Amino acid sequence: MTAAPTIEPALLAILVCPATRTPLRLDAEACELVSDAAGLAYPIRDGVPVLLAEAARRVR
Repeated sequence: MTAAPTIEPALLAILVCPATRTPLRLDAEACELVSDAAGLAYPIRDGVPVLLAEAARRVR
């Protein structure tokens, strides 16, 4: 079982969705950063957010 990712609150506060430039929220259970505005979830791999459109999955 993999531990839930942790992202420093200060880092999370400055990360934005590359598509919409809106804030991201952490979904620790899914290991993703979610952009509610874009309907995209960006993976967190080995503790590093992958903020690339081609790596994101659609959510809604």
